[in-house]
Amino acid sequence: MAMHVPKSYFQHMMKDGAKHLSGMHEAVYSNLEACTELYKTLKTCYGPKGLNKMIINHLSKLFVTNDAATIIKELEVQHPAAKMVVLASQQQEAECGDGTNFVMILAGTLLEKATDLLQAGLSPSEVIKGYELAGQKCLEVLETLCCHTVKDVKFKDAIVPIIKSSVASKQDGYEDFLADLIADACLTVMPVKRTFNVDNVRTCKILGSGVLSSVCLRGMVFKRNVESDITSLKDAKIAVYSCPFDIGTTETKGTVLIKNAEELKQFSIDEEKLIENTVKDLKAAGVTCIVSGGKVGDMMLHFANKHGMMVVRLMSKWDVRRLCKSIQATALPSVTTPSPEEIGFCSVVELEEIGDTTVVVFRQAREENAMSTIIIRGSTDNIMDDIERAIDDGVNTVKVLTRDQRCLPGGAATEIELAKQLMSFGKQNPGIEQYAIKKFAEAFEIFPKVLAENTGLRANEVLAMMYNAHSDTVSGINMGVDLEADNADVIDVVERQIYDLFLTKYWGIKFAVNAATTVLVVDQIIMAKPAGGPKPRQGQADPDDD
Repeated sequence: MAMHVPKSYFQHMMKDGAKHLSGMHEAVYSNLEACTELYKTLKTCYGPKGLNKMIINHLSKLFVTNDAATIIKELEVQHPAAKMVVLASQQQEAECGDGTNFVMILAGTLLEKATDLLQAGLSPSEVIKGYELAGQKCLEVLETLCCHTVKDVKFKDAIVPIIKSSVASKQDGYEDFLADLIADACLTVMPVKRTFNVDNVRTCKILGSGVLSSVCLRGMVFKRNVESDITSLKDAKIAVYSCPFDIGTTETKGTVLIKNAEELKQFSIDEEKLIENTVKDLKAAGVTCIVSGGKVGDMMLHFANKHGMMVVRLMSKWDVRRLCKSIQATALPSVTTPSPEEIGFCSVVELEEIGDTTVVVFRQAREENAMSTIIIRGSTDNIMDDIERAIDDGVNTVKVLTRDQRCLPGGAATEIELAKQLMSFGKQNPGIEQYAIKKFAEAFEIFPKVLAENTGLRANEVLAMMYNAHSDTVSGINMGVDLEADNADVIDVVERQIYDLFLTKYWGIKFAVNAATTVLVVDQIIMAKPAGGPKPRQGQADPDDD
């Protein structure tokens, strides 16, 4: 006979199927373990020599990448505590566009160190207080470690080294080539007074050739064919319509009574005249190219060809809006003759064949433009996707640079200096929080260790050399891990122009500490019974999820 296990009073209050976890072992330690496991999964992706993960999502789409933001997005983490750390890294992605893995590793390591403190007898509130003190001190120290300031963000040679450091962590080997491309694309669309918008730098992936065949183009590129016979125009005046380029229909139904053949012929002739007059009016206004956001009518296309006008059809309303921004046109909701202010201008509109893909190129000759496009080439879709993520990080680096031009030494030099100064700060603190501050300092040691392990160097040897170099408070501050050496070694990262952005580190530390303290403050987990309803069939993709 089965033994009857009585329910707790709390479970009596809840519906059947609800879960209630409380206490140190059930709630606190399980939360810390989940976050620790998540960061251990991602730490091998950190740095230029980071390893790739192969992720297959719920739609059976394959991702081969070392980009932490993509990995956690496609993993769909369900554990509530691990989700908090994921949310912190997503906030870092939204704020800086880079540094997601830094947040995941730091938050995970802080929670791993917190497990040791809790097992040693400290209470969660004492650990949290120590972590908060260390976090504040950390941000104060960070201000003093700035080693370089970009004087002019619009000067290419000034921003290329910063972009290179960011891109190298995703595409080691291609960083010189990609940094040059990204700098050209960003400087083309860099506004004089307004803030830099990352959406103004577009990418277009075309299969074939290699990564080094990628080019930057002033203007827009669409993987489309032209509708008209004319495939090339110079100094084009463009009318943009967000509606189909066809004869309009009335809102109400009407009946036309035709009594004989003559009336039928006259009716067709009148319709043709109406369409031809519409196209003639466009030609008279100076329009040489028409862009439509909907289908193009056969009769309209016939008269457009007759009058030597180019017709392009775009499928996406977002593409229509971006093109309007690029050529400074206004999208019209109906087929009417545009005013001179509503007509856009483009230096060259032409049909090109790149590889075996036909593209329509809207190219601008002027130096400053509203939009620029990087055409990414590659042998497989996965390679091009990964290059696109690296470009996205590089463009976001430029955006952060426009907000704050300060830079920190890279190659884990900043992290070791923070660990050294926090350790001495912990020794000066007389309270019980000193143990949490020291563990916080130890957490920063994970970064040189991970960089060394991913490169194939001995982690402990690298760490010892880093601490030895940083004992010199003048010249040692900028000493980081040499990832290109055959054996464990340190280099002056400022001489090599290896930089980290100040804002990326600042927000990364802030978000990681907030996530760690939020997880530590939880002492109970209460989960209601999941909602009912039929489960989706396994193995089949839901069409609404795409």
